[in-house]
Amino acid sequence: PPALPPPPPGMLRPTRAALPFRVTAARARARVAAEISEELHMSIDARLTELGITLPDAPAPAANYVPYVQSGDLLFVSGQIAAGPDGLIRGRLGDGMDVAQGAQAARACGLSLLAQARAAAGSLDRIARVVKLTGFVASTPDFTDQPEVINGCSDLMVEVFGDKGRHARAAVSAAALPRGVAVEIEAIFQIER
Repeated sequence: PPALPPPPPGMLRPTRAALPFRVTAARARARVAAEISEELHMSIDARLTELGITLPDAPAPAANYVPYVQSGDLLFVSGQIAAGPDGLIRGRLGDGMDVAQGAQAARACGLSLLAQARAAAGSLDRIARVVKLTGFVASTPDFTDQPEVINGCSDLMVEVFGDKGRHARAAVSAAALPRGVAVEIEAIFQIER
């Protein structure tokens, strides 16, 4: 076998018995790197399937506006109101609705935002970055946990896009939202050309 190179000053020379551990550790690091690389190259649709997420159909506008506008490489998605399989998610935080329920409503808004982004871009794989979310929470004047509510959407974006899902954000209170929903969120995405 070839001789080991001399150790740096002040270090002991590794024994031959230590080499298999070093090789095993290197293989483990390579395996983890390969898994991360595979995850990074996984399509967003495959990622959604892996997470058990099914996107709703992109909701039609409820008034005189368009669901999204693209300007350059930015995609502006109109506010999406909280809706689930059973219809609109209505309520007011601090008045019969708790933070966990509000976060679920925000997650539902996030699913609609993703559906609109896919409709606009043709594929969520074209999303280069989630730039910003603006969340509105129907809440009582003394309710101050709007950021925790909007985390329901923010967490979804990071689950789906990884680091590309980290974004700037505003989370504000509203006395009332359209149709009596608990949460409405709008988004700005960057699209790959």
